[in-house]
Amino acid sequence: MLKLIASRLLQMLLIMGVVSALLFFIFDSDKFKKQIAVAELGGFAVSALSDQDYQGWLERKGLNVPFYERYAKWVGGILTGDLGKSYQTNEPVATLVADRLKKTGILGFWVFALMIPLSLTCGIIAGMKEGSAQDRITSFISIVTTSLPEIATAVVLMSVFALWLKWFPANSAMVGGWNWLALVLPVMTLVLYDFGYVARMTRASMAEVMTSQYIRTAILKGLPYKRVILRHALRNALIAPFTIIVLQMNWLLSGVVVVEFFFQYAGFGKLLLDAALFGDIYVIQAATLVAVFVAVLSQIISDVGYSFLNPRIRFS
Repeated sequence: MLKLIASRLLQMLLIMGVVSALLFFIFDSDKFKKQIAVAELGGFAVSALSDQDYQGWLERKGLNVPFYERYAKWVGGILTGDLGKSYQTNEPVATLVADRLKKTGILGFWVFALMIPLSLTCGIIAGMKEGSAQDRITSFISIVTTSLPEIATAVVLMSVFALWLKWFPANSAMVGGWNWLALVLPVMTLVLYDFGYVARMTRASMAEVMTSQYIRTAILKGLPYKRVILRHALRNALIAPFTIIVLQMNWLLSGVVVVEFFFQYAGFGKLLLDAALFGDIYVIQAATLVAVFVAVLSQIISDVGYSFLNPRIRFS
């Protein structure tokens, strides 16, 4: 197990190193550096920046030194928490990213807290009795929720619960402090969208396990049905859903741009979108590094958890 974790951590370091080098190489081009110079010098267009001003700016910023020296300085800044300043808000990028990660983390916590038990329970019950009424109802709801785009679900929920019933606020900007009611509609949108995917995977995995020979043998030996499900079927049936659930961390971090933008929720996805539209290069670099780090970390968690659920992987 320790060997597996050590190898995955080494892979993570290598991946982060390659990604950081690619990011720095892309944003170190003259095109992006001139955009930064224009933003700092108060210009309005790259064409308005004279070559003399640009060269002077490069010298003041230390950007006229060799590439490897600039890259080493940039990596050193990342390791010390100095990610530069946002051109859009003039805030330290590290502070800005940390604040948005916290808000998306709160959103993700409630999505996982509701979606995981709901989808696993429905999927397990449906898989235990394949072809039953519970199975058909779960399959129908899962197909409907996963077929609807997130934006369509968000529009329906806002129209019903915010504009018609007026139970929840339509805007999740939460200006002036936290308003927990503002989280309800974004969380409902994400839970409905993700529920069907996880429930269908759980249902398929459970149905496959229930038809296996060792489950039939356990039932024929007279073991209590509850014990067969809890001690023999459930553990093997959770292998595929566990991997899917852990990998949803990537989706919740940067793939919820539509939901955060629609409800004006100031999370990590909206930060990435705003930075891309504004051309906030330092924020884009930092957000991309964070997204890649979370993606690789979730893969490590998935591999370690998979080895616990599947002893054949652990002892091979």
